[in-house]
Amino acid sequence: MDIIPAVDVKDGKCVRLYQGDYDKETVFSTDPVSVAAGWQDMGAERIHIVDLDGASSGSQLNFQIIQRIISSLTIPVQVGGGIRTESNVATMMDIGVDRVVLGTIAVENKELVRSILNRFGEESVVVGIDVRDDLVSIKGWKESTIVSSFDLIDDMYGIGIRRFVYTDISRDGTLLQPNFESIEQILNRSDANIIASGGVSSLSHIQQLARLGVEGVIIGKALYTGDINLHEAISVL
Repeated sequence: MDIIPAVDVKDGKCVRLYQGDYDKETVFSTDPVSVAAGWQDMGAERIHIVDLDGASSGSQLNFQIIQRIISSLTIPVQVGGGIRTESNVATMMDIGVDRVVLGTIAVENKELVRSILNRFGEESVVVGIDVRDDLVSIKGWKESTIVSSFDLIDDMYGIGIRRFVYTDISRDGTLLQPNFESIEQILNRSDANIIASGGVSSLSHIQQLARLGVEGVIIGKALYTGDINLHEAISVL
């Protein structure tokens, strides 16, 4: 199982939000590039970057920072947040992004996702499933939909998406625990590769997710607060 540190960028800084609320942010560093490099030095084999400004606005507002992070690393990077056109995806690939994470357009424009998938291949395209009460939220988690997480996964899997990042927004940034029940339900009903995110705050959480069979886990706040030591977590697995 992959342990993937999260680097969330807002206003050029490395931050963590509480339950996806843009008004409840904690700034952990003014230098996201050095943060990402630090996780690589501690043994991370992949970094998860979210452009929070991009997710909210639909524009790549932290593009230059993302580009600098990728240039400073030797490990793969996956990026999400505001990637809503095929040209956005192409630009990300051009600067060395390994995987793009699509969220809003997976709900709003299935045919665009299909086109991106056909052009760049299934290993390069991930769909983010960001949920509150099992209903998907879009546009930086600010807009709710009536689409269930299960239906969106089924729909996207049907066109060829094989990897999903599942985030329970109500758990994100809380240091409570992941939504094990929903994650297990998804794994039981789908052959998709699931990367779990939201609420992971202990080694036991990571071990339980591993037993459930997720492909990876994204860890954010717990790494920044020291509740989880990245090197120790990697060693345990």
